[in-house]
Amino acid sequence: MSTSAEQTTPVVEATRVEGPGRGRTVGELIATVSEQFSRLVRDELQLAQVQLAEKGKRLGAGAGLLGAAGLVAFYAGGVLLAAAVLGLATVLPAWLSALIVGVVLLIIAGIAAMLGKNRIDASKQFNANPQEGFKDDLDAVKKGIQQ
Repeated sequence: MSTSAEQTTPVVEATRVEGPGRGRTVGELIATVSEQFSRLVRDELQLAQVQLAEKGKRLGAGAGLLGAAGLVAFYAGGVLLAAAVLGLATVLPAWLSALIVGVVLLIIAGIAAMLGKNRIDASKQFNANPQEGFKDDLDAVKKGIQQ
């Protein structure tokens, strides 16, 4: 007959792992790996933050230069329109040449507006579904774990 002490669940003793682990227990090794993994993730996040800040600085400078170029191009367009009016004014009366240039500009603006509206309508038909990408990623991870 056995006593109640013999029927209790035996305590698993910590086994020492010899070799590269220098005799540490499996629990100690798992704790070390967990701590190193969390440190690695923190360091990677800090690196990504620094890289994004640098990229933001470069993008900001580039955007500023593009804005300046756009402003100069806007004024250049005005000068070219004035030149077109003055050029037509040598053949036609000044009011008629200004009217012709204005109508041509309105036609160009109308065409651009129609093209823009068509693109906006086409973009409404596109439905982004990021949840599907997450599901696909999760399925891939599950398959990798099972193998």
